[in-house]
Amino acid sequence: MSVQTQDTAVGATPPPVDSGAPPTADPGRARGRRAARNLTPYLLLLPALAGTAVLLGWPLVRNFLLSFQSLNMRELIQHLTVWNGVENYRQIFEGEFWRVVVRTVVFTAVNVVLIMVLGTAVGLLLARLGKRMRIVLSSGLVLAWAVPTVAATTVFQWLFDSRGGVANWVLDHLGWHSMARYDWVGSQFSTFTVIILLIVWQSVPFVALNLYAATTTIAKELYEAARMDGAGAWQVFTHVTLPFLRPFFLATTFLEVIWVFKAFPQVFAINGGGPDRLTETLPIYAYTEGVGNQHFGAGAAISVLTIIVLVALTGYYLRLTLKQEEGEL
Repeated sequence: MSVQTQDTAVGATPPPVDSGAPPTADPGRARGRRAARNLTPYLLLLPALAGTAVLLGWPLVRNFLLSFQSLNMRELIQHLTVWNGVENYRQIFEGEFWRVVVRTVVFTAVNVVLIMVLGTAVGLLLARLGKRMRIVLSSGLVLAWAVPTVAATTVFQWLFDSRGGVANWVLDHLGWHSMARYDWVGSQFSTFTVIILLIVWQSVPFVALNLYAATTTIAKELYEAARMDGAGAWQVFTHVTLPFLRPFFLATTFLEVIWVFKAFPQVFAINGGGPDRLTETLPIYAYTEGVGNQHFGAGAAISVLTIIVLVALTGYYLRLTLKQEEGEL
């Protein structure tokens, strides 16, 4: 007599075989999770974008609207809105606007070239110094960079004072006795000289420290291989250092162009755009016409044109850099 157990009974369903594969997910739920993951970065950026729109976007829109209004002290006190179309822009174009634009572009170019050349030299020096000297030089650069703009401008006013400035005293003792009472803000060239020295002094630490940080990412084996092939210092820089630092140079130059172009406190505090408004750049020109002459509509129009000129310059620069990168690829 045979005994038939439950497991081997005829017609019984065999137990499922566990293959280790996960159960099939719901396609709709999977698409929802993917959409949530794709949307998360934008949700995280939303607070910053909202703050930018409120704090930057609305003032830009308001300034653009003011540029089409005749807004003087009378309209401001009486809360009047007088639209005058493009009259502000017409008066600006008939004035000194284009001369100020050329002056600002040349002023920016001279500053940026000096900043990048000196900053690169100091940054490469940091990479070659020993640990102790590197710490000393880096500390000095950080301190110079940390000085507030108004404080640094005041120091330079003291240094180049015509009666008791250190610069005149040094030049007098070096044999240039005619410089003992020299007025550094008495001419366009000398005033710009002081302003350029101030801006370069403030900007070189940023370029030097960033360049030194970038050089630490270059493998030392590349330098050793270049020296074994007989490359000199200049060849090592052009064939090893420069290719690796090209993205740094492009980004830093872009930032310096923007920073120098919109420099206001240095130019204004040194001599207020003088003498005879010969050192006015576009930000000083907008302030003088708007606040100084109490023609706020004209000042708004100049600021709008300043933004357009800056966007055009930076766009042209970015176009050149992108073409250069595509050519190298």
